[in-house]
Amino acid sequence: MSTLPLTDWIGRTEQLDDLVTPTPYAALSATLDRPAHRPPPGTMLPPVWHWLYFLPLAQQSMIGADGHPQRGGFLPPVPLPRRMWAGSQMEFRQPIRIGDRISRLSTIESVEEKSGRTGTLVFVKVRHEISVQGAPEPGPALVEFHDIVYRDLPRPDDPVPAPKAAQQTPANGWERKIIPDDVLLFRYSALTFNGHRIHYDRRYVTSVEGYPGLIVHGPLIATLLLDALRHEHPQAQVARFEFRAMRPTFDLNHFFVCGEPDADGKGFHLWAKDHEGWLTMDARVALVSA
Repeated sequence: MSTLPLTDWIGRTEQLDDLVTPTPYAALSATLDRPAHRPPPGTMLPPVWHWLYFLPLAQQSMIGADGHPQRGGFLPPVPLPRRMWAGSQMEFRQPIRIGDRISRLSTIESVEEKSGRTGTLVFVKVRHEISVQGAPEPGPALVEFHDIVYRDLPRPDDPVPAPKAAQQTPANGWERKIIPDDVLLFRYSALTFNGHRIHYDRRYVTSVEGYPGLIVHGPLIATLLLDALRHEHPQAQVARFEFRAMRPTFDLNHFFVCGEPDADGKGFHLWAKDHEGWLTMDARVALVSA
């Protein structure tokens, strides 16, 4: 592992190319319990379904103990065992469609170390710009900021953060019950080529990382939030989306994805809550202006 300061990774870039093929689209549709039709060329990707592309293709010999690629390549080699996707902020500027050739330029925007109640935390922010070859307008089709947090394993005397109660779903809102069984988590891990063992290896997640059960992927919860929005408001055109993970969701119980329209009609508030009503993800959608 490199001995360079972690801040030396700020400004590093990585560029990848991909082709928006129909099979991942159909496979995620099936995973979300939608018809698994392979869409024809020109079909628009729903918001956040770009996560099906630019998959991390590290060789098997380069995989670390947690199932992630070994650290010290594009991402900095943070010497803390737990790694979590803490949230994202994104702008959808142009459509991405089946059949498009796309490229992604990723840049390490910041690396910040902080001391929390449970020890050292390292926050890494990555900017992704996705462009479409031959797009009618210049500039990226999608800009996403990806927040990653690294932390140490818990100690028996660590304070437990107080949970926050989720709001009640209003009459003009919606609430969907999700059963996060092993198959759902496995299928999403496979679709995104995510080898992180906290999502499928029960022995590892309980005995090594100290969690009570398998962890539901943050991006899967975000995808379910937007899938529910598409079902409730199929004409909504998302211009911006941001989410923040508030606490882990485990496969031990059901959870809910919820939403409500903003009073001004310009967006939506989306959130996820666990079976006890604690807030696990908070999200906002801004719509394309008329």
